[in-house]
Parts: sequence; C-alpha cells; structure tokens
Amino acid sequence: MATKDYAGNTVDVNDEGYLTEFNQWNEAIGEAIAKEEGIEQMTDRHWEIIKYLQKYFKDNGEMPSIRKMKKTGVADTKELYSLFPGGPLKISSRIAGLKKPESCI
Repeated sequence: MATKDYAGNTVDVNDEGYLTEFNQWNEAIGEAIAKEEGIEQMTDRHWEIIKYLQKYFKDNGEMPSIRKMKKTGVADTKELYSLFPGGPLKISSRIAGLKKPESCI
C-alpha cells in the first residue's frame, strides 16, 4: 500500500491518492489535499460541504451524487463547481478523506 505525507502525517492512500483509512484524516490533512487540488484557502462553506459528505457517507455507506446534494439543498451544482473546480464530487471527496465516488471516472 502506498503512503503519502500531508501536514506532518503519513497516511495510507490508493493509486489515485484517496485515503484508504478515514481514521487517519484530520482537517490539516484536508487542507493539504485541497492545496494539492489547487484550492488555496478552505472557507467555512468548503468545510460545510466536507462535513456533509463525511456525515452522509457515515450514515449511508456511500457517496451522494451531485444531483442528490442539489435535491437535499446542501449546495447547487453551480456552487459545487465554484468551490471545487474541475470535478466537485471527486475533489471534495478526496479532501474529506473519503473514497472516490462510484459516479466519477
């Protein structure tokens, strides 16, 4: 298994850079991953989305789709692309320390 160092922590990652052990995640690691993804500053709104994804995954055992996030009112598609450009669910899941969503290629 591969490892990577983020914010002074060594974590287990898969070949696409997603954490394989959520219990290794913390906000400093999330911030470091965000920078790696080109997000220089995580705002409160970014963290709201990250916490929502983590709770959703914990409660449901899977990642929500962008459509489901829009339907629940957590964020609309335009806002998600604004916060996490280039692949909002893929990038936000990685920052959240969760697995890659099945809907992402």
